[in-house]
Amino acid sequence: MYLEPLMKRGAEFLGSRYPIICGAMTWVSDAALVAAVGEAGGFGLLAGGNAPVEALRSEILKTRELTRKPFGVNLITVSPNYQSQLDMVCEMQCDVVVFAGSIPRAADIEQAKNSGARVLCFAPIEALALKLISQGTDGLILEGSEAGGHIGPVSLTVLLQQILFKMSNFPIFVAGGIATGRMMAHLLAMGAMGVQLGTRFVMSEECNAHPNFKEVFIRAKARDAMATPQFDSRLPVIPVRALKNVGTNDFAKLQLDLLKKLDDGEMDRTEAQYEVERFWMGALRRAVVDGDIENGSLMAGQSVGLVDKVMPLADIIDELLTDAESTLKEMRDMLGACETEDRP
Repeated sequence: MYLEPLMKRGAEFLGSRYPIICGAMTWVSDAALVAAVGEAGGFGLLAGGNAPVEALRSEILKTRELTRKPFGVNLITVSPNYQSQLDMVCEMQCDVVVFAGSIPRAADIEQAKNSGARVLCFAPIEALALKLISQGTDGLILEGSEAGGHIGPVSLTVLLQQILFKMSNFPIFVAGGIATGRMMAHLLAMGAMGVQLGTRFVMSEECNAHPNFKEVFIRAKARDAMATPQFDSRLPVIPVRALKNVGTNDFAKLQLDLLKKLDDGEMDRTEAQYEVERFWMGALRRAVVDGDIENGSLMAGQSVGLVDKVMPLADIIDELLTDAESTLKEMRDMLGACETEDRP
């Protein structure tokens, strides 16, 4: 009763029943999970990552075989395969294209829009949000530093005040540390068009991540999901939030090794950046696919401290909706009580 009007704009933008996005997680957000999210009423994103073009094309086709619901594709602008992926996704006329990584070119945004896709871009800071709007993006995803995987430097609570509250008429979805319907309700009431969750959907039965990967999530606390450091500005590293293990130590060693190669002239900065991305793709596969929770990358947001069991995806969506509706009712009752008290 209270939730549906708040979800209407976001649902219409995405073409889904609910404006609940399952974030693109490399090796996690495959055709099976994306299709299941769509069937449950949400909106799934396939992860482009560093996937070869034909592999990503295959995932798009698999998803279309599994569901007729709309879904999107997330492209990492710093991926070696990025331009080829973008060309293919436009050729396939996907519903939504999400640009992540570094700032996409205005021409890239235009190319995606000309294919018929709606475009969303990640905005981890205020200045970038304004630039992306000027470049023609159809909407933004504000992602706070609480999120898992590649993250920006600013918390969601600050981004909401800097961007969402000032641009209430522009399509804005929010992400980072979200795992409950109560939080979703408050964000929608603030003016967000929808929410994006990642870590919560890892804990679905339909997610094909290795059981070891999910078991670590069950045991983890919010503080265990730590952001990786950058040692030198010559090697710009987008911080990655993951559960600390041997793999995070290996990443620190990799950075130091790459910096030495830069010093010795054995590698340029572009090659070094690609090596960083290749490390994460390989390390993430070891954890998600092979179940190597010691040496693999356990990418997780701080909301990992809010999830403690694996559930059917439809039940996760239902719980989010039920809790959001009851929260909005509580808010209405609270405001009604305050109004009554103020009357003479």
